[in-house]
Amino acid sequence: MKVNNLFKLHKRKIIVTGSNSGIGLELSRTLLKLKVTLIRIDLRFSNKLKSTDYVADLKEKSQVVEVFKKIKKKFGNINGLVNCAGISLASDNPYFDIDYYENTLDSNLKSVFIVTAETCKMMKNNGSVINLTSLGAEQCFPNNPAYQVSKAGLKQLTKAFARDYSKFGIRFNNICPGYIKSKMTIKSYLNPAANRVRSNRTLLGFWGKPSDLVGPAIFLLSDASKYITGSDIYVDGGWLAKGI
Repeated sequence: MKVNNLFKLHKRKIIVTGSNSGIGLELSRTLLKLKVTLIRIDLRFSNKLKSTDYVADLKEKSQVVEVFKKIKKKFGNINGLVNCAGISLASDNPYFDIDYYENTLDSNLKSVFIVTAETCKMMKNNGSVINLTSLGAEQCFPNNPAYQVSKAGLKQLTKAFARDYSKFGIRFNNICPGYIKSKMTIKSYLNPAANRVRSNRTLLGFWGKPSDLVGPAIFLLSDASKYITGSDIYVDGGWLAKGI
C-alpha cells in the first residue's frame, strides 16, 4: 500500500455520536477536512457543520432505530462509527442512588450497544468502530462508581463485538482518554490544586486536549490499522504507565 493512502478517509461515510461538543466536535471538524461524508447524532446541536445531523436520545432504542432508517435510506452502507457520547454524573449518595446509577449506565453503555448494533447492520467488509472508554475503566476514582462500571463494561463490550463481528470484517477498538480539558472536566481543570494533582499523575506533566484524541481516531478508522481489533489505545499522557 502506498504511504499516502495509509490514512486516507476520503469519501468514507462515518458516524460520530456525542458530536455537539468536546472530543466528538473536534473529531468531526477534522474528518470534514479529510473529505469524509460525516453523519452526526446527538441529543441537540448548537453548532453548524457541513454534516448530516440527526437528533435522538441514544438511550431510547425506538428513536435510534428511526434515525438509522433515515441514514440507511440516504447513505446505504456505513464505513465507520465513533461513539463519543457519554456523561459523568454527580451524586450525594452514589452507592444508594439508583437513578444516578441507571442514568450513567444507560448513557455510557446501553446507548453504545444500541447504536453499534444498528450501525453493524449497515457495515460491509473493513468497517471500523471506535468506543471512547476512560482511565476509569482501569483505575478507581472517588465518588463515581457508576461511571467506572460503565466504562469498564464498555471496554469489554468492544472486545465482545470484536470477537463476534470479525467474521464480517468489522474491527472494534477502544480509545481511552486520560484527563482531557472538556466540559465534563472543566471544574477540576479550573481548580489550581486539582489541576496540579492530575497533571502530576501523568508522565508528560500536563492535561490533554480534545485534539489529542483526533490522531488515534483517524488511525483506527483508516487502513493503517487494518490488522488491529479488540485493542485499547490509551491517550493519557502516561498516567496509566506511571509508577513511583
